[in-house]
Amino acid sequence: MTRRSLLSPSDEDPITAAVEARDRDALALVREALAADRVFLAYQPVVGALTGDVAFQEGLIRLRDPTGRVIPASHFIDSVENTELGRQIDCAALRHGLDALARVPTLRLSVNMSARSIGYPRWMTILDHGLARDPTLADRLILEVTERSTMKVPELVRTFMSDLQSRGVTFALDDFGAGHTSFRYLKEFYFDILKIDGGFVAGCDSDADNQCILGALISIGQQFDMFTVAESVETAAEAQFLVDAGIDCLQGFHYGAPATRPAWLDPATELRPAG
Repeated sequence: MTRRSLLSPSDEDPITAAVEARDRDALALVREALAADRVFLAYQPVVGALTGDVAFQEGLIRLRDPTGRVIPASHFIDSVENTELGRQIDCAALRHGLDALARVPTLRLSVNMSARSIGYPRWMTILDHGLARDPTLADRLILEVTERSTMKVPELVRTFMSDLQSRGVTFALDDFGAGHTSFRYLKEFYFDILKIDGGFVAGCDSDADNQCILGALISIGQQFDMFTVAESVETAAEAQFLVDAGIDCLQGFHYGAPATRPAWLDPATELRPAG
């Protein structure tokens, strides 16, 4: 046996070692934040393209590290999505979202989830209890399912959506266009909202390639009678192109950064962190 054969892949490959170390750090961060109740939502408005009025808010999961620094989902979600911690993060996001809906009767809110949480008993229990305690919650709740996770269990997602849509819950397909959706399945899902991946929005006022792709994605949404939302809108020029292209709603820093204490949420009733 050679010395090389005794080495682990991470010993041989510095990139693999770095990725593994990053994932370990992310798992530890999430585990500690959940244990210490340092998990909460930041809220970002989604506005009507023609009216400029807020159509709904998206609740984005955030962690706070021991120093008080806010950690966005992009720093940890890929590392935990396929683990038990990913399911616990989804539970925390849903609990916070349902609490916000219960406390603000005028609020319409979207909450992110992975399709893997559909069969997770605790997540389903939180959802059922939340919908049972207030008959208006279902009509004001939007569940955003990522395109990537949807395609891993399409039949399960379709059945799940059909059941909850009959109870009034709205569904959004998140990050559409990122390259995971089979169009054979898309026409069978009946998503209510199509959220177009922000990668196609960047510079769309001048990027001919993005303009072509956005036109096609908006057309797909219209064909399947889905409400279309453009993500990651950062400039007035991007927004104007999207309005002219027929988008229904816009979301991004041009309209507001995610806020942990938005004006519509009374500080006296600020949500407690979910475990």
